[in-house]
Amino acid sequence: MNTTGPADKGLRLIPFSGLRYVPERVGSLSAVTSPPYDVVVRPDGLDELESADPYNIVRLILPQAATAEERHGQAARTLRRWRAEGVLAPDPEPALYVYEQRRGDMLQRGVIGALALSAPADGIVLPHEDVMPDVVADRAALMRTTAANLEPLLLTYRSDPAPTTTPASTGSATGTAAVIERALRRPPLLTTTTEDGFHHRLWSVTDPGELAEISGDLAHHQALIADGHHRWATYLRLGAEHAEACGHSLSDPAGPADPTSAADPWGYGLVLLIDTARYPLQVRAIHRLLRQLPVGRALEALAGAFRVRTVEGPLPRALETLAAAAGTGNAFLLAGDGRFHLVDRPDEELLTRTVRADRPPAWRRLDATVLHATLLDHIWRIPDTPEHIAYIHDAEAAVAQAERHGGTAVLLHPVREEVVRDLARQGVTMPRKSTSFGPKPATGLVLRDLSTD
Repeated sequence: MNTTGPADKGLRLIPFSGLRYVPERVGSLSAVTSPPYDVVVRPDGLDELESADPYNIVRLILPQAATAEERHGQAARTLRRWRAEGVLAPDPEPALYVYEQRRGDMLQRGVIGALALSAPADGIVLPHEDVMPDVVADRAALMRTTAANLEPLLLTYRSDPAPTTTPASTGSATGTAAVIERALRRPPLLTTTTEDGFHHRLWSVTDPGELAEISGDLAHHQALIADGHHRWATYLRLGAEHAEACGHSLSDPAGPADPTSAADPWGYGLVLLIDTARYPLQVRAIHRLLRQLPVGRALEALAGAFRVRTVEGPLPRALETLAAAAGTGNAFLLAGDGRFHLVDRPDEELLTRTVRADRPPAWRRLDATVLHATLLDHIWRIPDTPEHIAYIHDAEAAVAQAERHGGTAVLLHPVREEVVRDLARQGVTMPRKSTSFGPKPATGLVLRDLSTD
């Protein structure tokens, strides 16, 4: 996604001294990594990661204690202890980091750095989903207490024109892509393979000429938030706090003359930037677990409002049926009672009454829009709180938890990426947790310490 304004109104990515695990102090790099905090499926996934290694990053991103204040304090103490013990150590000089993920035919490469924050009205970083205030408040308290960016957001942009070469080819790239290709010819800082089968490699970029290439290239682009809306909102909240204390705003950060350094580290946030013209992302749905609504009651309430049919399993086959139905209109798959129920063909008059009319037609037709406005708010009357709704990225995990606890899993079909981008360009946000872009960066490979940056 390109900006049409002047270069200084685009992305500004600066180097930082990455805080990384010291391989000799941990069992293995793969054992201390984790998916992003909101992908870890509680409690099973959290327990498994905590037992994988005493230094697993989940002890920082998802600390366990009785109260929020205790959790955040525990994470800060753990971070300080790991630094003092030499488990985590900063790189000797500021760098941008080329990051590669590969599994089979799937290949993703991008650049990790500290991105200058910008006010939403500036249109430099475009969100596409709403956020939950309580999650932002919790993430902000954790970041404020630890004074660290513990995991990068995933942002995307599109080079222009799109390359005619394949992602793995070399020799024709310019700007950021050229720097990435040159980095690939150097020995990586780290390499590891995580349990999900992804092979990860990381390189540092410290050469002033290469840093200038990246800076000049990205200054002409805007980015779409692919994953990490709550963390971006957290960056903005804390950045505004510190900007106000310094007497300036996010739109006018009063930064230093050197474009590769930061006057206020809180005015920047840790991100991974991917050029999706070269490395397209996958878009998956995020499913809902209705903790206190049994499947029988959910189906009974839908009588006369939607068509409801029991469809054949197993889960992959049921999801294929959902995909076919979603091609012609709103459709959902309900599970939790040992069977699969396709819910589709909503009553049009009901949609007219329950879905906001002051949004674009593409937004009104989103499955997530209809789910929240018509099903959750109007028919089932379920408040969007953690006690009632869990957001789960994996369909199998959502079904398993629904069956285990007597709730209802609502499985969705993913929305197309072009719909997401078009709405974001219009400044229209989708309902929270509408999409899951991936592959997501592994958490724990590089952290950013705001107290020393």
